[in-house]
Amino acid sequence: MNWYLKAVKEHYADFNGRARREEYWMFTLFNAIISIVITFVFAGIGIALESPLLGGLSYIYTLAVLVPSLAVLVRRLHDTGKSGWFFFIVLIPLIGSIWLLVVLCTDSVSGANKWGENPKGIGNNSAINEIGRE
Repeated sequence: MNWYLKAVKEHYADFNGRARREEYWMFTLFNAIISIVITFVFAGIGIALESPLLGGLSYIYTLAVLVPSLAVLVRRLHDTGKSGWFFFIVLIPLIGSIWLLVVLCTDSVSGANKWGENPKGIGNNSAINEIGRE
């Protein structure tokens, strides 16, 4: 839950930097859980009260988390060494979505890249060489 709150509070519209796999997938998991709960709870209440407008509250939540969802996605792409514009690869039918999923599951580029230091704090080649010498 901390990754979700971090993305929503601290990095709401931060498209710079890098996001680890854990940050991206934990945000996505909790976002999906919250979306499902809101949809079913308010749709159920809307049906019980015969007020279909309550079912529309899930759309408000979706709009509220659209920017942080895109921001954490772009930061995840940065972590794999790709530009945030690579998101548009999903416009290619079938292949684009599969490619994006593979990239989102790929490990971080070790060391620093043009978007910043590795958020894991590992991957420093000099540290690896030091360990290898011992």
